[in-house]
Amino acid sequence: MQWLPSEILRPYVKNYTLITIDVDLEDEVFYPSGYVDFVMNVSDGNATTLIDGRKRKLPGVEVLGHLTTWSRLSVSKGTSVLIARIYPHASSLFFISSMSELTNYATDAHGIFSKEINEFYGRLQDQSTIEKKIAVLEEFLISKLIRNEKLHKKTTLIAQVCGDIFSMGEAYSSKAISAAYGLSERYLEKLFTDHVGITPSAFFSVHRFNKSLGQILTSDRSLTSIAYESGYFDQSHFIREFRKFTGITPFEARASLLKNGEEFQQTVNIGF
Repeated sequence: MQWLPSEILRPYVKNYTLITIDVDLEDEVFYPSGYVDFVMNVSDGNATTLIDGRKRKLPGVEVLGHLTTWSRLSVSKGTSVLIARIYPHASSLFFISSMSELTNYATDAHGIFSKEINEFYGRLQDQSTIEKKIAVLEEFLISKLIRNEKLHKKTTLIAQVCGDIFSMGEAYSSKAISAAYGLSERYLEKLFTDHVGITPSAFFSVHRFNKSLGQILTSDRSLTSIAYESGYFDQSHFIREFRKFTGITPFEARASLLKNGEEFQQTVNIGF
C-alpha cells in the first residue's frame, strides 16, 4: 500500500509505503534504488540486512542510505514496515549534511537523532491506524524541513542537476554538467557526496541501472535494445554494470522474473 506525501513534503518525499511480509524470507536480494529510505518497524517482526559485508538487525527506526551494490535481506513472517522514500536531492534536509556516511549502510536512526527518535517512535507506535502513523511521520519530517531551511538553496540546485542527469542518457558528462552551472567538477562532486551521499557519476550509474531494470522486468524487448536505450556503450558494458549492482546478469534477472512472477517484482528495489 502506498500514500502520497502532503503538499509541503511532495518536492522532497516520493511516497510512503507499508510492506507486510507474508512468509519468512531468507537472503532475498535487493538492489540500489537511487533513493534514501526512512524505515520504521511497525510490528513485532524482525529483519536483518547484509550490506557490503556488514550485517545489521532492523531497529525500530533506521535510515537506509544510497546503495551502490546489491545487498541481502532476511525477514520473519508478519513483519510490517512503513517506508518514507526520500528523493536523492533532499536526504540531507532530513538526516545529516554528510550523507556519504550513510552510503551502503543501514543506520540506526538513534545514532542520527539521539533521544528525539525514541519520542517519535513511541508516538508512531501509539497510533491506531496507518493514516495516523503517517500523520506523526509527516510532522517529524516537516520539523526537520523547517530546522534545515538554510540548506534549501543547495538542495534546489542539486534537484536541478539531478533532473539534468536524468535527461542526458549516454551523453552524460560531469564536465558538461559543471560548466552548465558555472561550477567546478570538484565542487559539484563534493556537493553530491555531502548532500546526496554519492558522486554525480555514481548517481548517473544507479539511475541508468534502474532504467534498464525497469525495462527488463516490464517488457519483452531484446537486452541489446534495452542496453542502448538506457545509455550503455554496448552489451558487455551493460552486463558488467548490471552484475555490479545485482550480482547477476540481465539475462538471469529476466529468467528470475519468468520463474517468480510478481513476487520477484515486489522484492526488487525494496530494502530495509
